[in-house]
Amino acid sequence: MKALILVGGFGTRLRPLTLSLPKPLVDFANKPMILHQVMLSCLQEFEASLGIKIVCSREYEPMGTAGPLALARDTLIDGSGDPFFVLNSDVISQYPLKQMMEFHKTHGGEASILVTKVDEPSKYGVVVMDELSGRVHRFVEKPQVFVGNKINAGMYLLNPEVLDRIEMRPTSIEKEVFPKIAQENKLFAMVMPGFWMDIGQPKDYLTGLKLYLESLRKTHPEKLMDGPNVLGNVLVDRSAQIGDRCLIGPDVCIGPDCIIETGVRLSRCTIMRGVKVKRHACILGSIIGWHSTVGQWARVENMTVFGEDVHLSDEMYSNGGVVLPHKQINTSILSPKILM
Repeated sequence: MKALILVGGFGTRLRPLTLSLPKPLVDFANKPMILHQVMLSCLQEFEASLGIKIVCSREYEPMGTAGPLALARDTLIDGSGDPFFVLNSDVISQYPLKQMMEFHKTHGGEASILVTKVDEPSKYGVVVMDELSGRVHRFVEKPQVFVGNKINAGMYLLNPEVLDRIEMRPTSIEKEVFPKIAQENKLFAMVMPGFWMDIGQPKDYLTGLKLYLESLRKTHPEKLMDGPNVLGNVLVDRSAQIGDRCLIGPDVCIGPDCIIETGVRLSRCTIMRGVKVKRHACILGSIIGWHSTVGQWARVENMTVFGEDVHLSDEMYSNGGVVLPHKQINTSILSPKILM
């Protein structure tokens, strides 16, 4: 079985984290985003540990969401006629790939897409479909009147003949390819079970973490930290050090080699590899990038995002600061702003 993961784009919405690593390699719940889907040098160790073959198909100009499939055609087609997956790299979910394969076999169409239900469909492109068969009728972009509440979840299972529809040029699979397949009654949609989140920007990244940890609580509760100083769902790498009298949670992820000193308060945040949080600091609703430091008695909140190697001095305050990598912060950030 083959899968193509779309990792193009500049990751601007998740800066400053993507100034240090490509977005698919940014940590989410203590492992790179791309590893949640798996299924260059950074990928070689994943090949060995997962026992799979990873091929990097490089584009020299932005090719949209369909062009990369044409670019990787020779890799995707092996003569077997088997379908292949296409996944967006900045989506987190339970990845019901086996159920999707069964659904694809059942309907006998050319392409399957996953859809997810949303509360406010007017913000998205809505997939209008038959509720019983799953056959897609059409797509409606940001409808002003209700036509449905299901949107494209960014996961597809395609027969090889779909590649014959895609030219070697920048192309949108959602706007140029899928509508044509739907017109021929060969496109079907399966409703996503469980949670789904596009984690391409900080606010949604933290929401996605909350949903992921809730799912982990149901499926693998042994992976979460428990104890008298833990509230709700907390994921901590084994190599992290946590001091006394801390209060951690809910919805917190602490990465490898982190040091959390005495009396620290953490809530709704991600602390990435090698971060040091000094005594009695407080971090709420924020992301602290690799090898950064939060000083003692400092307070960080309101969607603050520190890039790699950012150091906040003792007793400082960050209110929604977005700080680019390799910075020393010696004055408080009193209102949301970007520090170059």
